[in-house]
Amino acid sequence: MTRSAMGARTLPGEYFTSTEIHDRETANIFEKQWICVGRASAIPNAGDFFLHEMDGESLIIVRNESGQVNCFYNVCRHRGTRIQEAACGRIKKRLHCPYHAWGYDLDGKLKSAPNMMGVDGFCEQDHSLHTAACRVWQGFIFINQKQGGAALETDFQGILDRFDDWELERLVSAHEITYNVRANWKVIFQNYSECYHCSLVHPQLRPITSVETASNDFEDGQLLGGPMILSDEFKTVTMDGNQCGELLSKLSSDDQRRVYFYTLCPSLFISPHPDYVLTHRIERRSVNSTRIVCNWLFPPEVIQRDGFDVAQAVEFWDLTNRQDWDICELTQQGLQSRVYQPGPYSELESMLAAFDRHYLSLMTAS
Repeated sequence: MTRSAMGARTLPGEYFTSTEIHDRETANIFEKQWICVGRASAIPNAGDFFLHEMDGESLIIVRNESGQVNCFYNVCRHRGTRIQEAACGRIKKRLHCPYHAWGYDLDGKLKSAPNMMGVDGFCEQDHSLHTAACRVWQGFIFINQKQGGAALETDFQGILDRFDDWELERLVSAHEITYNVRANWKVIFQNYSECYHCSLVHPQLRPITSVETASNDFEDGQLLGGPMILSDEFKTVTMDGNQCGELLSKLSSDDQRRVYFYTLCPSLFISPHPDYVLTHRIERRSVNSTRIVCNWLFPPEVIQRDGFDVAQAVEFWDLTNRQDWDICELTQQGLQSRVYQPGPYSELESMLAAFDRHYLSLMTAS
Protein backbone atom coordinates (compact mmCIF):
# COMPACT_ATOMS: atom_id res chain seq x y z
CA MET A 1 0.00 0.00 0.00
CA THR A 2 1.39 3.37 -1.04
CA ARG A 3 1.95 5.79 1.82
CA SER A 4 0.03 9.02 1.21
CA ALA A 5 1.44 12.54 1.15
CA MET A 6 -1.94 13.86 2.27
CA GLY A 7 -1.51 16.82 4.62
CA ALA A 8 2.28 17.00 4.22
CA ARG A 9 3.87 20.30 3.31
CA THR A 10 7.28 21.32 1.99
CA LEU A 11 10.07 22.17 4.40
CA PRO A 12 10.45 25.78 5.58
CA GLY A 13 12.77 27.91 3.47
CA GLU A 14 15.55 28.05 6.04
CA TYR A 15 16.22 24.34 5.48
CA PHE A 16 17.53 25.29 2.02
CA THR A 17 19.17 28.64 2.78
CA SER A 18 20.45 28.70 6.37
CA THR A 19 24.16 28.26 7.07
CA GLU A 20 23.24 27.25 10.62
CA ILE A 21 21.14 24.35 9.33
CA HIS A 22 23.92 23.51 6.85
CA ASP A 23 26.31 23.19 9.80
CA ARG A 24 23.79 21.05 11.73
CA GLU A 25 23.59 18.76 8.70
CA THR A 26 27.37 18.39 8.80
CA ALA A 27 27.28 17.30 12.44
CA ASN A 28 24.07 15.22 12.37
CA ILE A 29 24.20 13.65 8.90
CA PHE A 30 27.39 13.98 6.90
CA GLU A 31 29.74 13.13 9.77
CA LYS A 32 27.60 10.19 10.91
CA GLN A 33 26.06 8.53 7.85
CA TRP A 34 27.58 6.35 5.15
CA ILE A 35 28.55 8.64 2.27
CA CYS A 36 29.19 7.41 -1.28
CA VAL A 37 32.50 8.78 -2.57
CA GLY A 38 32.94 6.89 -5.85
CA ARG A 39 33.24 3.52 -7.57
CA ALA A 40 35.76 0.84 -6.65
CA SER A 41 36.38 0.28 -10.36
CA ALA A 42 38.00 3.74 -10.47
CA ILE A 43 40.94 2.38 -8.41
CA PRO A 44 41.45 -1.16 -9.76
CA ASN A 45 45.12 -1.64 -8.82
CA ALA A 46 47.16 -1.53 -5.64
CA GLY A 47 48.23 2.05 -5.00
CA ASP A 48 45.48 3.60 -7.11
CA PHE A 49 43.86 6.46 -5.21
CA PHE A 50 41.66 9.53 -5.40
CA LEU A 51 40.96 12.37 -3.00
CA HIS A 52 37.52 13.18 -1.64
CA GLU A 53 36.88 16.65 -0.25
CA MET A 54 34.00 17.12 2.17
CA ASP A 55 33.16 19.79 4.72
CA GLY A 56 36.74 21.03 4.92
CA GLU A 57 38.25 17.55 5.20
CA SER A 58 40.46 15.92 2.60
CA LEU A 59 40.36 12.13 2.51
CA ILE A 60 42.57 9.69 0.61
CA ILE A 61 40.73 6.70 -0.86
CA VAL A 62 43.31 4.06 -1.83
CA ARG A 63 43.50 0.37 -2.68
CA ASN A 64 46.11 -1.56 -0.69
CA GLU A 65 48.32 -4.46 -1.72
CA SER A 66 45.71 -7.07 -0.77
CA GLY A 67 42.95 -5.32 -2.77
CA GLN A 68 41.14 -3.69 0.16
CA VAL A 69 39.95 -0.10 -0.23
CA ASN A 70 41.03 2.17 2.65
CA CYS A 71 40.18 5.73 3.63
CA PHE A 72 42.72 7.97 5.39
CA TYR A 73 42.56 11.58 6.45
CA ASN A 74 44.98 13.53 4.29
CA VAL A 75 46.84 14.78 7.36
CA CYS A 76 50.42 13.89 8.27
CA ARG A 77 50.83 12.72 11.87
CA HIS A 78 53.86 14.98 12.31
CA ARG A 79 52.67 18.57 11.83
CA GLY A 80 49.43 18.11 9.98
CA THR A 81 50.63 18.79 6.45
CA ARG A 82 48.44 17.61 3.57
CA ILE A 83 50.23 14.54 2.27
CA GLN A 84 48.64 14.12 -1.13
CA GLU A 85 48.03 17.05 -3.48
CA ALA A 86 47.06 15.33 -6.75
CA ALA A 87 43.35 14.60 -7.11
CA CYS A 88 44.03 11.03 -8.25
CA GLY A 89 46.81 8.75 -9.42
CA ARG A 90 48.93 5.85 -8.19
CA ILE A 91 51.06 5.64 -5.06
CA LYS A 92 54.21 3.55 -5.35
CA LYS A 93 54.15 1.56 -2.10
CA ARG A 94 54.18 4.59 0.23
CA LEU A 95 52.58 7.96 0.81
CA HIS A 96 55.23 10.55 1.60
CA CYS A 97 54.62 13.84 3.34
CA PRO A 98 56.16 16.63 1.21
CA TYR A 99 57.26 18.55 4.31
CA HIS A 100 59.53 16.17 6.29
CA ALA A 101 59.25 12.92 4.30
CA TRP A 102 57.31 10.85 6.82
CA GLY A 103 56.25 7.76 4.86
CA TYR A 104 53.12 5.63 5.24
CA ASP A 105 52.21 2.33 3.63
CA LEU A 106 48.90 1.63 1.88
CA ASP A 107 47.38 0.55 5.21
CA GLY A 108 48.24 3.93 6.73
CA LYS A 109 51.05 2.64 8.96
CA LEU A 110 54.03 4.91 9.51
CA LYS A 111 57.08 3.22 7.98
CA SER A 112 59.69 5.97 7.95
CA ALA A 113 60.24 9.16 9.93
CA PRO A 114 63.64 10.68 9.26
CA ASN A 115 65.51 11.98 12.31
CA MET A 116 62.81 10.82 14.72
CA MET A 117 64.39 7.64 16.05
CA GLY A 118 66.32 9.53 18.72
CA VAL A 119 63.22 11.28 20.10
CA ASP A 120 62.34 9.98 23.55
CA GLY A 121 59.19 7.89 23.55
CA PHE A 122 58.71 8.03 19.79
CA CYS A 123 57.14 4.89 18.36
CA GLU A 124 56.16 4.47 14.71
CA GLN A 125 53.18 2.29 15.67
CA ASP A 126 51.62 5.25 17.51
CA HIS A 127 51.55 7.47 14.44
CA SER A 128 49.51 5.70 11.79
CA LEU A 129 47.27 7.87 9.61
CA HIS A 130 43.83 8.60 10.99
CA THR A 131 41.18 6.52 9.26
CA ALA A 132 37.50 6.69 8.43
CA ALA A 133 35.40 3.55 8.08
CA CYS A 134 35.37 2.40 4.46
CA ARG A 135 33.28 -0.30 2.79
CA VAL A 136 32.47 -1.34 -0.76
CA TRP A 137 28.81 -2.13 -1.47
CA GLN A 138 27.51 -2.99 -4.95
CA GLY A 139 30.75 -1.56 -6.36
CA PHE A 140 30.27 1.80 -4.62
CA ILE A 141 32.80 3.04 -2.06
CA PHE A 142 31.16 4.35 1.12
CA ILE A 143 32.90 6.08 4.00
CA ASN A 144 31.71 6.97 7.49
CA GLN A 145 33.57 9.44 9.68
CA LYS A 146 31.74 8.52 12.89
CA GLN A 147 34.08 6.62 15.17
CA GLY A 148 32.46 3.43 16.45
CA GLY A 149 29.39 3.89 14.25
CA ALA A 150 27.19 1.08 12.98
CA ALA A 151 28.60 -1.19 10.28
CA LEU A 152 27.36 -0.58 6.75
CA GLU A 153 25.80 -4.03 6.78
CA THR A 154 23.71 -2.97 9.77
CA ASP A 155 22.69 0.43 8.40
CA PHE A 156 21.89 -1.04 4.97
CA GLN A 157 20.05 -4.07 6.32
CA GLY A 158 17.07 -4.76 4.10
CA ILE A 159 18.64 -3.30 0.95
CA LEU A 160 22.00 -5.11 0.81
CA ASP A 161 20.97 -7.40 -2.06
CA ARG A 162 18.41 -5.11 -3.73
CA PHE A 163 20.54 -4.60 -6.87
CA ASP A 164 22.06 -8.07 -7.20
CA ASP A 165 20.11 -8.84 -10.38
CA TRP A 166 21.85 -5.94 -12.13
CA GLU A 167 25.27 -7.21 -10.95
CA LEU A 168 26.14 -3.65 -9.99
CA GLU A 169 29.43 -4.67 -8.39
CA ARG A 170 30.97 -5.68 -11.72
CA LEU A 171 29.66 -2.80 -13.84
CA VAL A 172 32.06 -0.09 -14.99
CA SER A 173 31.55 3.44 -16.26
CA ALA A 174 31.26 3.98 -19.99
CA HIS A 175 30.85 7.73 -19.55
CA GLU A 176 30.95 10.33 -16.79
CA ILE A 177 29.72 13.92 -16.58
CA THR A 178 30.14 16.25 -13.61
CA TYR A 179 27.62 19.03 -13.02
CA ASN A 180 27.79 21.98 -10.64
CA VAL A 181 24.32 23.14 -9.68
CA ARG A 182 23.45 26.33 -7.81
CA ALA A 183 20.94 24.68 -5.51
CA ASN A 184 20.79 23.04 -2.10
CA TRP A 185 21.40 19.28 -2.12
CA LYS A 186 17.88 18.58 -0.82
CA VAL A 187 16.34 20.39 -3.79
CA ILE A 188 18.25 17.94 -6.02
CA PHE A 189 16.98 14.95 -4.03
CA GLN A 190 13.40 16.16 -4.09
CA ASN A 191 13.41 16.90 -7.81
CA TYR A 192 14.68 13.38 -8.56
CA SER A 193 12.03 11.82 -6.33
CA GLU A 194 8.90 12.85 -8.25
CA CYS A 195 7.57 12.92 -11.78
CA TYR A 196 4.86 15.51 -11.17
CA HIS A 197 7.09 17.81 -13.21
CA CYS A 198 8.04 15.37 -15.96
CA SER A 199 5.48 16.13 -18.67
CA LEU A 200 6.29 19.85 -18.55
CA VAL A 201 10.04 19.81 -17.88
CA HIS A 202 10.97 16.59 -19.77
CA PRO A 203 8.81 16.29 -22.91
CA GLN A 204 11.27 13.73 -24.33
CA LEU A 205 10.39 11.33 -21.49
CA ARG A 206 6.66 11.14 -22.19
CA PRO A 207 6.84 8.73 -25.17
CA ILE A 208 9.11 6.35 -23.22
CA THR A 209 7.25 6.04 -19.93
CA SER A 210 4.67 8.02 -18.01
CA VAL A 211 3.82 8.94 -14.45
CA GLU A 212 0.73 6.73 -14.63
CA THR A 213 3.01 3.66 -14.57
CA ALA A 214 5.04 4.77 -11.54
CA SER A 215 5.01 2.94 -8.21
CA ASN A 216 7.24 2.81 -5.14
CA ASP A 217 8.62 -0.26 -3.42
CA PHE A 218 10.64 1.59 -0.76
CA GLU A 219 8.64 4.28 1.04
CA ASP A 220 10.48 4.79 4.34
CA GLY A 221 14.10 5.09 5.41
CA GLN A 222 17.24 6.00 3.49
CA LEU A 223 16.34 4.17 0.24
CA LEU A 224 13.25 5.54 -1.50
CA GLY A 225 11.68 4.99 -4.90
CA GLY A 226 10.55 2.39 -7.37
CA PRO A 227 9.85 1.58 -11.02
CA MET A 228 8.20 3.04 -14.09
CA ILE A 229 7.17 0.81 -16.98
CA LEU A 230 8.57 1.28 -20.48
CA SER A 231 6.23 1.87 -23.38
CA ASP A 232 5.89 -1.08 -25.75
CA GLU A 233 7.98 0.45 -28.52
CA PHE A 234 10.93 1.31 -26.25
CA LYS A 235 13.53 -1.22 -25.10
CA THR A 236 15.30 1.13 -22.68
CA VAL A 237 15.73 4.84 -21.97
CA THR A 238 17.75 6.31 -24.84
CA MET A 239 17.05 8.94 -27.49
CA ASP A 240 15.99 6.32 -30.04
CA GLY A 241 14.61 3.75 -27.57
CA ASN A 242 17.14 1.08 -28.54
CA GLN A 243 19.57 -0.57 -26.16
CA CYS A 244 23.20 0.54 -26.11
CA GLY A 245 24.37 -2.94 -25.22
CA GLU A 246 22.18 -5.90 -24.42
CA LEU A 247 19.76 -6.96 -21.70
CA LEU A 248 21.49 -7.54 -18.39
CA SER A 249 21.54 -11.29 -18.08
CA LYS A 250 19.95 -11.87 -14.65
CA LEU A 251 16.90 -9.65 -15.00
CA SER A 252 13.38 -11.01 -14.68
CA SER A 253 10.98 -10.53 -17.58
CA ASP A 254 9.28 -7.76 -15.60
CA ASP A 255 12.55 -5.89 -14.97
CA GLN A 256 13.37 -6.10 -18.67
CA ARG A 257 10.43 -3.70 -19.16
CA ARG A 258 11.13 -1.35 -16.24
CA VAL A 259 13.38 1.53 -15.29
CA TYR A 260 13.85 2.25 -11.59
CA PHE A 261 14.55 5.49 -9.76
CA TYR A 262 15.98 5.28 -6.22
CA THR A 263 17.48 7.85 -3.88
CA LEU A 264 19.88 6.69 -1.18
CA CYS A 265 20.15 9.49 1.37
CA PRO A 266 22.32 11.53 1.56
CA SER A 267 24.63 10.96 -1.40
CA LEU A 268 23.46 8.66 -4.22
CA PHE A 269 20.80 8.08 -6.88
CA ILE A 270 20.62 4.64 -8.51
CA SER A 271 18.57 4.09 -11.66
CA PRO A 272 18.69 0.52 -13.01
CA HIS A 273 17.67 0.10 -16.67
CA PRO A 274 17.29 -3.10 -18.69
CA ASP A 275 20.76 -2.71 -20.25
CA TYR A 276 22.66 -0.29 -17.98
CA VAL A 277 22.56 1.47 -14.63
CA LEU A 278 22.57 5.25 -14.37
CA THR A 279 23.99 6.72 -11.15
CA HIS A 280 24.25 10.21 -9.72
CA ARG A 281 26.64 10.81 -6.84
CA ILE A 282 25.64 13.89 -4.85
CA GLU A 283 28.25 16.10 -3.15
CA ARG A 284 26.97 18.89 -0.94
CA ARG A 285 29.36 21.81 -1.54
CA SER A 286 27.67 24.70 0.28
CA VAL A 287 24.20 25.71 1.40
CA ASN A 288 23.28 26.62 -2.19
CA SER A 289 25.73 24.59 -4.28
CA THR A 290 25.81 20.89 -5.19
CA ARG A 291 28.25 18.87 -7.29
CA ILE A 292 26.75 15.89 -9.12
CA VAL A 293 28.81 13.14 -10.74
CA CYS A 294 26.77 11.12 -13.23
CA ASN A 295 27.89 7.72 -14.58
CA TRP A 296 26.51 5.32 -17.17
CA LEU A 297 27.46 1.80 -15.98
CA PHE A 298 27.65 -1.29 -18.21
CA PRO A 299 29.21 -4.76 -18.03
CA PRO A 300 32.89 -4.45 -19.02
CA GLU A 301 32.60 -7.00 -21.81
CA VAL A 302 29.81 -4.93 -23.43
CA ILE A 303 31.90 -1.75 -23.40
CA GLN A 304 34.84 -3.60 -24.98
CA ARG A 305 32.85 -4.88 -27.97
CA ASP A 306 33.35 -3.36 -31.39
CA GLY A 307 30.60 -0.94 -32.21
CA PHE A 308 29.55 -0.21 -28.64
CA ASP A 309 28.16 3.32 -28.45
CA VAL A 310 26.76 4.91 -25.30
CA ALA A 311 25.88 8.18 -27.02
CA GLN A 312 22.11 7.60 -27.21
CA ALA A 313 21.86 7.03 -23.45
CA VAL A 314 24.22 9.89 -22.61
CA GLU A 315 22.38 12.35 -24.87
CA PHE A 316 19.02 11.49 -23.32
CA TRP A 317 20.06 11.75 -19.69
CA ASP A 318 22.39 14.72 -20.17
CA LEU A 319 19.46 16.63 -21.67
CA THR A 320 17.19 15.47 -18.84
CA ASN A 321 19.78 16.32 -16.19
CA ARG A 322 20.28 19.84 -17.52
CA GLN A 323 16.53 20.41 -17.59
CA ASP A 324 16.38 19.26 -13.97
CA TRP A 325 19.32 21.39 -12.85
CA ASP A 326 17.77 24.48 -14.45
CA ILE A 327 14.49 23.97 -12.61
CA CYS A 328 16.34 23.22 -9.36
CA GLU A 329 18.22 26.51 -9.65
CA LEU A 330 14.94 28.35 -10.19
CA THR A 331 13.55 26.61 -7.12
CA GLN A 332 16.57 27.61 -5.04
CA GLN A 333 16.10 31.21 -6.08
CA GLY A 334 12.45 31.12 -5.01
CA LEU A 335 13.23 29.46 -1.69
CA GLN A 336 15.43 32.42 -0.83
CA SER A 337 12.51 34.84 -1.13
CA ARG A 338 11.13 36.48 2.01
CA VAL A 339 7.61 35.52 0.90
CA TYR A 340 8.23 31.79 0.44
CA GLN A 341 6.00 29.63 2.63
CA PRO A 342 5.73 25.81 2.77
CA GLY A 343 3.26 24.52 0.19
CA PRO A 344 1.19 21.32 0.08
CA TYR A 345 2.54 18.16 -1.53
CA SER A 346 0.47 16.41 -4.18
CA GLU A 347 -0.11 12.66 -4.10
CA LEU A 348 2.51 12.44 -6.87
CA GLU A 349 5.06 13.76 -4.34
CA SER A 350 4.73 11.10 -1.66
CA MET A 351 8.47 10.32 -1.89
CA LEU A 352 9.27 13.95 -1.10
CA ALA A 353 7.25 13.70 2.09
CA ALA A 354 9.06 10.42 2.84
CA PHE A 355 12.44 12.07 2.21
CA ASP A 356 11.51 14.92 4.56
CA ARG A 357 10.55 12.46 7.29
CA HIS A 358 13.84 10.59 7.03
CA TYR A 359 15.89 13.79 6.80
CA LEU A 360 14.22 15.30 9.88
CA SER A 361 14.72 12.07 11.81
CA LEU A 362 18.45 12.26 11.10
CA MET A 363 18.58 15.93 12.07
CA THR A 364 16.97 15.25 15.45
CA ALA A 365 18.70 11.96 16.30
CA SER A 366 20.97 12.01 19.31
